[in-house]
Amino acid sequence: MQQLSVCLTIPIPEDSVLISKVELEQLKQSELHGVYWNMKDLEQRTGRKQGWLKENVLYPSKFRKTLDVESGGFVSYPQASGQPWVFQATKMANFLDENFHRIFKEN
Repeated sequence: MQQLSVCLTIPIPEDSVLISKVELEQLKQSELHGVYWNMKDLEQRTGRKQGWLKENVLYPSKFRKTLDVESGGFVSYPQASGQPWVFQATKMANFLDENFHRIFKEN
């Protein structure tokens, strides 16, 4: 393997730091630990309205089995009208990332 050694000074602004990509991902994940979203939070995170989220993510059986807290998931579905939705933020964010292709794939 060839190597090239270069002595180089690159200034880093006082308001900045260098971290690895792994550390950045860990920081992003820790930002959501212990955080719960409501429906409005989910709308803001996804850029989608409640109706679309219900139709394409929350109610289809292919996802509900995984999501519903009653099945060991991380989404608390309202049991009656007026009750709030509750989403465990870290797990919901991961679910959306990992299932993007399934959510947007034509049936």
